[in-house]
Amino acid sequence: MFLYAGIYALGVFLASISQVMLKMEAMKPHDTVIAEYLNPMVIFAYAIFFLTTLMTILAYTVIPVSLGAVLEATSYLYVTAFGALIFKERITIPKLVAIGLIIFGVIVFALGMPS
Repeated sequence: MFLYAGIYALGVFLASISQVMLKMEAMKPHDTVIAEYLNPMVIFAYAIFFLTTLMTILAYTVIPVSLGAVLEATSYLYVTAFGALIFKERITIPKLVAIGLIIFGVIVFALGMPS
């Protein structure tokens, strides 16, 4: 089960990277609407999303849905970290509280999992 949880977790991380790629591209000026959506960065980001969907489907053949939901929640941690590191977004007190609650929830879930 740990292999499939790892596949799911990697998919969540890759999906977060894909979101960053899409935001980076959205911040750039484009000559046309077609150029905005049909450029290598956007196409590659959506290809990553497709790959992560396949990873999720594969992982759910073994892991319980409850574990998938917990692993999916970690995406908020990645997106917040990427936002601060790449886009120089501020991490506010409400964001820190939310991150703390997510980490607490992951720990509580992990402690309740059977060995």
